[in-house]
Parts: sequence; structure tokens; C-alpha cells
Amino acid sequence: MGMGASLSREPSIHQLRLYLTLSEELHFGNAAARLFITQPALSQQIRDLEKRLGIRVIERTSRTIALTEEGRALLPEARAAVAAVDRLRRIADAQQRQISGRVVVGTIGAEASMAHTRAVLGFLKDRHPDMSFRLVNLSFGDHMAALAQQAADVVFLRPPVSDDIELHHLATEPRVACLSADHPLAALPQLTLAQLSDIPVVDMPKQVPRLWWDFWAVDPRPDGSRVRYGPVVTDMESLMHTVATGEAMCFLPAAAQEYFPRPGVRFIEVVDLQPSTSALAWLRRRRSEPTIRAVRHAAHQVAIKAGAAE
Repeated sequence: MGMGASLSREPSIHQLRLYLTLSEELHFGNAAARLFITQPALSQQIRDLEKRLGIRVIERTSRTIALTEEGRALLPEARAAVAAVDRLRRIADAQQRQISGRVVVGTIGAEASMAHTRAVLGFLKDRHPDMSFRLVNLSFGDHMAALAQQAADVVFLRPPVSDDIELHHLATEPRVACLSADHPLAALPQLTLAQLSDIPVVDMPKQVPRLWWDFWAVDPRPDGSRVRYGPVVTDMESLMHTVATGEAMCFLPAAAQEYFPRPGVRFIEVVDLQPSTSALAWLRRRRSEPTIRAVRHAAHQVAIKAGAAE
């Protein structure tokens, strides 16, 4: 009897998700629309949550709602509980993929179209016909997080990466400056970093690892000066638009000239700019899992074959 009464007071993860969304919107209609449920259903779930917890989490008035002091105190724990369940689900999904021989392959930018990526995936399909693949394109903000969260098993990306990630080098190529075609420097055949020192560089959202964007922004510059940043961009389209309008510049792999040509954007060689590399990445602690080991082996064999062909 006592145990049943205790369990009945435990909120569900679903209710906590609803509460977190409501705490952000502070409006039943907006929160319900965001959650794709009806307003009465959301209201009923919140009332049930309050009943289970034995406290009120929101103050209701005729027009607005506000979190109670008790409701605000619950927020960190509710977020932690939801995050823990999400992580549990991702790990379970990753383990199920290992059992079934499925691999989620992440890519960023144009990496899915690169010859080395196609060669590695082609080798895998030939050697492991029973292995299935799902290719997902990742944004600037989530391409490394996808590995940490096990939303992707391996990712074709451009280093640098954090210490918990291992790499297999695939290719090296120059980086180029991307400028608005209207900028005076865009008419030059070559540039130096010093010539670009006064031009702002596009910035990335906070969730993007800073060590990654510092490399791509060349911050600091060789003389020790820090970069001045312009607008924040979230994907290649917003990045190219920002460059085309002259609000900021950026540095990209030379392959961008082929894969991301845009009206109003010029790609220019920078003579003293360190090149970029393409790599296959996986979580260090997952390197011995069967499917990841198979992808690693494929990358190694492709590299040997490419070396023999040179």
C-alpha cells in the first residue's frame, strides 16, 4: 500500500517535458502549440503533475501564468531528469544499432560528397553487405555533440576536435578566404592574413566548441591579435548570405568553391593560411565496438589503397 502511494506521486518524464516547455513559454496556448497538444490536455497534465508533487508549480491568473517559487526550484532537477532519460535512450539506441549492425553516419558541410567519404562508405557496403547505414547531415553546433550524445556513431568532419574524440585522417586541402564580391580585396588574386585583419569574421552559436571555431576563424592571428566577430550564423546558407551582404567574412576549405558557389561571394587564396584536414571521427571510448571498428578498418584500407595509387 505504502509503495503504491509513493509511486503514484512520481511525475512522469512526459509531464516534466511539458512543464519545462511551459516554463519557457509562460503561456498555455503557446506551449500547447509548440508541443502539438491541445491546451486543455496540457493544463490537465500540469494539474496532475502538481497533484503528484504535492505543490503548485505555476500561478494561474485570467491572462498570464508565472512560476511559483517552488516551481522555479524544481527547474534544474526537472532538466537533469529529462536529460538523463534522453541520454539513456540514446545509449540504448546506440547499443541496439550495434546488435543489428546499423550505423548512423554524420557529416558536416559537403563531407558527404567528398571522394574519401564515398570511398569509405563504398568499401563498407562491399565488405559488409548486411550492415545498414543512415546518413545524417549535422549543423555546426551539433556535429561533435552528436558523437558525445551517441546520436551518431561516426562523423566525417573537419578538425580540430575535443579530447574525447579520435580521428582518422582522410585528406588535406588549402583553406580560402570568402569575401563579398563588392569588397575591394575581392579583386585581388591572392591575400595574406594581415590584409584581412580589419574585416569581421562570422561567429558561431555558443554550443559550437570554441577550439573548433578559433581554428576556422584563425583566432588569434599569427601576430597575436584577436579577431573581431560579426553576426552569428547557424548553417552554410546563413554563412554564405552573411558573407555576400558584406557583413563579415570567413575561411572555408578550398572545396567550398565547388560545393557552395554563391552570387556575390568570392573565394580567394590566402598564402599564409594553414590548410584544413578532413577526418573520420568517433568517440574514443567506443572505438572497439564492432560496427565502429568496421568503419575504422574501412577508412584504414581506403587510405592504404589511395597511397598505393599515388
